[in-house]
Amino acid sequence: METLSTQPETRNVSATPKPPKKRKTGIWRSILQQKYLYLMSMPFVIWLFVFNYLPVWGWTMAFQNYKPSKSFSEQKWVGFKNFVDLFQDERFYLVLRNTLAMSIMGLIAGFVIPITFAVLLNELRGKYFKRTVQTVSYLPHFVSWVVVGGIITKMLSIDGGIVNELLVSLHIINEPIQFMAQGKWFWGIVTASDVWKETGWNAIIYLAAITGIDKELYEAARVDGAGRFRQIWNITLPGIRTTISVLLIMSIGHLIGIGFEKQFQLSNSLVTDYSEVLDLYALNYGINISRFSYGTAISMFTSVVSIILLLTANGIMKKTTKESIM
Repeated sequence: METLSTQPETRNVSATPKPPKKRKTGIWRSILQQKYLYLMSMPFVIWLFVFNYLPVWGWTMAFQNYKPSKSFSEQKWVGFKNFVDLFQDERFYLVLRNTLAMSIMGLIAGFVIPITFAVLLNELRGKYFKRTVQTVSYLPHFVSWVVVGGIITKMLSIDGGIVNELLVSLHIINEPIQFMAQGKWFWGIVTASDVWKETGWNAIIYLAAITGIDKELYEAARVDGAGRFRQIWNITLPGIRTTISVLLIMSIGHLIGIGFEKQFQLSNSLVTDYSEVLDLYALNYGINISRFSYGTAISMFTSVVSIILLLTANGIMKKTTKESIM
């Protein structure tokens, strides 16, 4: 008869599996997994910090009576004196009027016309003709404002200018008009010049958004009997609504920071009261006469107002259309 063993069974302790090591989670795990991507982006991050964030330290000049010959510790602090002088200057409000007028006109024309152009270009069926029109339309973007200013001035000249000659030949006017010498024409000239130069380039992003719309939606609409206009209104425009919203928010953020290249190239002494914008004002009344603190105060005002406009536009768009950039 077999006898049962009463000795306890021995286990091989060495064979017991070890608990798995904890993997690194969170941000560090993401960095390790995408380390090459982060390394590639580092030069751009450094560039952004050096040229966009580090210069913010220069805003301290707006609260000083800055003298280039003195060190930072030797500068005289004057508080908000430069801002008080800015808001008491009548010229500032004239310049602010010009800036807002040209920026609002540019905002309206710079959105409606490129969107319309992109939608119409998308409706073209001829592939080669469509590519030719698109190429020709965005070529002016690569032309500098120095050249564009010369072209516009020559076209509007009373001495051989094509615009005046055409208007006279059509008997719309009896004698040539000095467009560049009358302030009432300046805002429209700047807006029209900017539209001609940038419409093709701005339309590219809308065309890219249109190509992302599902083609089956158009086929279903055609089956239901919808014409081209109905397809544009009910499919194309809603399909690029997010792109339009994002670009609109960013454009509103730059409403008063419109630069000065266009105005500088097209302006002259006869239309200064209509051509001077905030950036030109900072250049003329700040840097050119060595009032560095005053010029910094103007630029700081522009930046702060731009941030407020950006956040306000983003908040309104987020509540109304559920679209935002942050």
